[in-house]
Amino acid sequence: MTTDISHGLSATSASVSSKVNAGEITVSNVSKSYGAGLFTKEVIKDCSFTIECNKLTVMIGPSGCGKSTLIRLLAGFEKPTTGDIKLGGKPITGPGRDRLVVFQESALFPWMTTYENIMYGPRARGEDTQENRDQADYLLEKVGLTAFRKKYPPQLSGGMQRRAELARAMINNPEVMILDEPFRGLDCMSKELMWEYYAGLYEESRRTNFFVTTDIDEAIFLADRLLIMSNVPGQVRATIEVDLPRPRRLAFVFDSERANAVKMEALSLLHEEAMKSFTGGSKAAADFVEAYSRRSSKAEAG
Repeated sequence: MTTDISHGLSATSASVSSKVNAGEITVSNVSKSYGAGLFTKEVIKDCSFTIECNKLTVMIGPSGCGKSTLIRLLAGFEKPTTGDIKLGGKPITGPGRDRLVVFQESALFPWMTTYENIMYGPRARGEDTQENRDQADYLLEKVGLTAFRKKYPPQLSGGMQRRAELARAMINNPEVMILDEPFRGLDCMSKELMWEYYAGLYEESRRTNFFVTTDIDEAIFLADRLLIMSNVPGQVRATIEVDLPRPRRLAFVFDSERANAVKMEALSLLHEEAMKSFTGGSKAAADFVEAYSRRSSKAEAG
């Protein structure tokens, strides 16, 4: 059964890939403001970038720079003040099944088992078919939750809940997966385990993924392309190609000279942007500047 479903998922990915720019999102000169008159606050300004088809694009930037606002715009929950966002060349005008968002907070239904949560999407569409049930079983196996299929969310650890959420999103076969700091709040060991689980799922499906984070190690381990955001109002200041081989494993990546070079380049840009926030009185930026200074001191001492 596992072999058949794996083939089915691969065939789905190949079908999506065969469409011209099927999973590509283009953000063109997008600005987003809230409020009116003297109380207007511009969060995003003239922001342009591309989320390339079948790549894992990671965005990182200072706290409060507009990353979560961009998530809502890409998902279609909000509309830009100016500019446009297109998926496969067609304007995004609202939420759709072609884009699924995994948020920071758990959205599992506590009264449903792990299996029932994963099957929620197909059942809500009236598609409780054997094929979807087999896919649910396959995804449970891939995220290491087969033994926990009958458990309820309160009976699962934080890491297990995040794995269940990934499986619940993937069973719907979206063209684009959008993830807003999904592993935030997990302890260090659980977070690193989730990086490897998530990287493995991506490497198998090669679905277009857009991942937002504030963790530089997470960003480099996962990304094919790294987008560095500026201070608010947010723009993409730089794009870095993370040309590390796949499949990725933690020990190999963080012993890599290339990974360390990307990390230092990204940290330098982030430090500059955090300094701009710091001069404006941002507590989050002050914490980043302090942490960066400690990291630099240790590097020089080493």
